[in-house]
Amino acid sequence: MADKISILIVDDEDSVRDSLLNWFMEDGYEVEAADNAKKALQLLEEKNFNIILADIKMPGMDGLELHRRIRSLNRETIVIIMTAFASVETAVQALKDGAYDYVTKPFDPDDLSHLIRNAANQVALKNENEALKERVTTLEEVDDLIGHSGAIVNVLQQIESVAQSNASVIVTGESGTGKELVARAIHANSSRRYFPLISVHCGALTESLLESELFGHEKGAFTGATFNRKGRFEMADGGTIFLDEIATISPKMQIELLRVLETKSFVRVGGNREISSDFRVICATNRDLAAMVKNGTFREDLYYRLNVVNINIPPLRERTEDIPLLVNHFIRKYCTSMSRDIITIEPAALKHLEKFEFPGNVRELENMIERAIVIGNGREIRLKDLPLGAEIAESAVESLDELEKRHIEQILLKYNWNISRSARALSVDRVTLYNKIKKYDLRQRE
Repeated sequence: MADKISILIVDDEDSVRDSLLNWFMEDGYEVEAADNAKKALQLLEEKNFNIILADIKMPGMDGLELHRRIRSLNRETIVIIMTAFASVETAVQALKDGAYDYVTKPFDPDDLSHLIRNAANQVALKNENEALKERVTTLEEVDDLIGHSGAIVNVLQQIESVAQSNASVIVTGESGTGKELVARAIHANSSRRYFPLISVHCGALTESLLESELFGHEKGAFTGATFNRKGRFEMADGGTIFLDEIATISPKMQIELLRVLETKSFVRVGGNREISSDFRVICATNRDLAAMVKNGTFREDLYYRLNVVNINIPPLRERTEDIPLLVNHFIRKYCTSMSRDIITIEPAALKHLEKFEFPGNVRELENMIERAIVIGNGREIRLKDLPLGAEIAESAVESLDELEKRHIEQILLKYNWNISRSARALSVDRVTLYNKIKKYDLRQRE
């Protein structure tokens, strides 16, 4: 991984530049250096760097201004601020402006190596996800099918392989896993993508309403039918019809649906004219249709007609490695829709999300993030912003370190991040408090 990561060191001290340059080159990174911000910006015009280490105090343009310029050029670049203890408060301001982290001089070799590895892993993960999207991709309109786990990769590969056929597909999985997203992805990457995708939620309609919805009706067919109406099968001509919760349809509707699938023709309710329609059918259910066939509640012939291809979406608890990617995706999605600056999520909140069972799957996670953005304050989502229930609340403090972190955070908030007053209240000196702030990655909220 290291040989794919490029690092730029910006510092006016020769000894710092040379030592870091040699250090990171020995670790296998691609490294360049600049002795001032102006030269750094010239290098950035020629190439992109994954990670930039910039000193705060330099002649001419300082590190904070350089960071702002870098952010305007490429918001994806990871910037780490280098500073002395006396400038830690300035470094905290850089964090508020979007810097990845800061390190204090003199550097602790192990701490700095660990920080660079974490930053490099973040870059590699992003690159891996983008490469995966390009391979499984050209998949259009699959924005919410996020993940790099083996389970979701398998789903994406199945979508890619089945999209260009006209085979019927049943998408199975628990509620909230994204079955309709799979249907939309199949349609968007099929030859039918220029025609409509028509969705019908079968479980939300009574038998008579579902019949009218699917087949349409003629004027006067029943009370309230004051005009002719096309049905969903007719609307889907040339495209795809998506039948959600297919397991809920009645035995009578099962018979009628089987006939339509076999002949691709139907009659409107109250009519007598045969109407033909060329459509592809994709169904979804969270029930076990094979078991329903065995107990006689779902027709075997209809089941085999629908189940040419089966795509099963795993529950979120079986692909927890995808949670950080999903969280970041939903943060970007809702910050954009609410016209807010992109925020982050505190490590403790993300950690507990990764432990949560998510009975409502991805939909539940999305709702949590949306709610947290709406009700939260500042530049990050905190644990208390998440409606995680008793399990998470009870396990919020797991160690003495966690307890110390929360206590320090409360004191800092109480004294409005005044370091001197907070240090006195904690009975520690300022340097110790700065070290604790760094250790626990504490950041001042706006």
